[in-house]
Amino acid sequence: MTTILETINSPADLKKLSMPELKQLANELRTFIIDNVSKTGGHLSSSLGTVELAIAIHYVFDTPEDRLVWDVGHQAYAHKILTGRRDRMSTLRQYKGLSGFPKRSESPYDCFGTGHSSTSISAILGMAVAAKTLGKKGRSHIAVIGDGAMTAGMVFEALNCAGDMKDLRLLVILNDNDCSISPPVGALKNHFTQLMSGQFYAQARDIGKAIVRPFPKLFDLTKRAEEYSKGMVAPHSTLFEEFGMNYHGPIDGHDLEVLIPVLQNMKQLNGPLVLHVVTQKGHGYAPAVDNPTKYHGISPFDSSKGIVPSPHAKTYTEVFSDWLVDIARKDPGVIAITPAMKEGSGLVAFAKEFPNRFFDVAIAEQHAATFAAGLAAEGLKPVCTFYSTFSQRAFDQIVHDVAIQDLSVLFPLDRGGLVGADGATHHGSFDLSFLRCIPNLVIMAPSDENECRQMLYTGYKLDHPAIVRYPRGRGPGVPVDKEMHELPLGKARLVRTGNAPKGARVAMLAFGSMLAEAKAVAEKIDATVYDMRFVKPVDGDAIEEAAKNNDLLVTLEENVIIGGAGDACLEVLAAKGIPADVFQIGIPDRFIQQGDNLHLYQECGMDEESILNKIEERLKRIG
Repeated sequence: MTTILETINSPADLKKLSMPELKQLANELRTFIIDNVSKTGGHLSSSLGTVELAIAIHYVFDTPEDRLVWDVGHQAYAHKILTGRRDRMSTLRQYKGLSGFPKRSESPYDCFGTGHSSTSISAILGMAVAAKTLGKKGRSHIAVIGDGAMTAGMVFEALNCAGDMKDLRLLVILNDNDCSISPPVGALKNHFTQLMSGQFYAQARDIGKAIVRPFPKLFDLTKRAEEYSKGMVAPHSTLFEEFGMNYHGPIDGHDLEVLIPVLQNMKQLNGPLVLHVVTQKGHGYAPAVDNPTKYHGISPFDSSKGIVPSPHAKTYTEVFSDWLVDIARKDPGVIAITPAMKEGSGLVAFAKEFPNRFFDVAIAEQHAATFAAGLAAEGLKPVCTFYSTFSQRAFDQIVHDVAIQDLSVLFPLDRGGLVGADGATHHGSFDLSFLRCIPNLVIMAPSDENECRQMLYTGYKLDHPAIVRYPRGRGPGVPVDKEMHELPLGKARLVRTGNAPKGARVAMLAFGSMLAEAKAVAEKIDATVYDMRFVKPVDGDAIEEAAKNNDLLVTLEENVIIGGAGDACLEVLAAKGIPADVFQIGIPDRFIQQGDNLHLYQECGMDEESILNKIEERLKRIG
């Protein structure tokens, strides 16, 4: 038997369906998403929450001619399926498969690539202005943004700009999945929004304003009365109205019989509009409803059983979590800060034990860094943890507010290097390059779990800003010492001394996670290996020693080669005037897409076999 979903190959097919068929399609879509994500992994709870919303948008609007931007994009799986990618969903987040986020090169329906939050309104505003400039007056522009993403400052910058542009066809859909509407109140709000979004109300409002506009006091009173009347039914409206946005809602985001007519009404209106819809994360799948955070970003699992914990060695995130709780018990001045990444960054245990010393500042990396600087200026010990990819947003604050003032802020940097299935928007590819150039900043890269703990303690003890940059996932399984001690600043560790004959002597300078590959290759070519530990200050003495005693130096890092740790080694050699043959291994000068890390290492030439082949080729040329 053919399902309705199997007949949907583009949004045009949606428009042929009746309301009962659309509702059935929503059920089939939800089942399809659960089944696929259980096999591929991905963002489940957020995408289950937007099934009806995706159907309604594509039913009402004429995408891709009408532009649609999904903020962050992890809520867009239903959108992908409805826009001709159903048969490729089995490749979601896989190597050379579908991206887990909207991607311009993947589909004309993905008009803007997303992956970091809070960019949608700025992007769709640019598109709306472009349409006006190009004379495309009939084109609609829709941004779907979650209530979490609304906490970022960039959103308010965009709203401030959009509110002054009354002649654009711009609709911001606020997907509010952090609260619920009780049935009677919800019914009233749904009815009210249908009335408020209609042409009759819009025309009556404009006529009324025209009548009272010559009388400033009466006009101001009328405007305020309109705002207050909306605010009684929709308290959120006042904020958007102050920005000059015409607010409608909230409505039930799972009720197609409400969503579709409201969107049809709003499609006819000009000016910057906001529609507030309330959805439920994980809707239709009980385990995800009960624990939406747990089912936010997940690995493959058995959908019939849900996610079942399995014992494993500690991840670097868990090493950080344990260290933070331990140090906070010793020092009441330790304060933890996160930009909306409590679970992902390993701060749950700290927040539970020290709730008054934990600050989730929402999606605001810039604020997080400067907030930490303010704490440090008063003598406290702020620990401000970022994912590497999101730390890019705080670059100016790290420079201006932390480093220039030489304040003692510790930045644990999680997900440094390649992160697998999340792809180009989430790889921590650039941090060593853009952070290494900042004065006063100490940068450390642990090669195992115990080294991570000791580096965190070293950074905590410094009277300077410090970065401890560690990869996603588990380490090599090294036992972690409970006792904490400081590492000698800027000193590498000699791991292995090689005894290869002259002409084939190789020294491998490994930074952080690349030590494992370096050691494996070294066993095959009898090479010397250094665990460099510090990216800044880099160990000049170790580099000089390695250069003088070997025919080839190989630097290895899980960062782009340009400006990275290998370049730091070259700078040392140049400053000392030491001639050396140096071969740099790291992420090449391109954006690396999604896939498992084994394939990505091979693509970048960073796996054991590729490194060995490259070294052997280089030695032949030297000889």
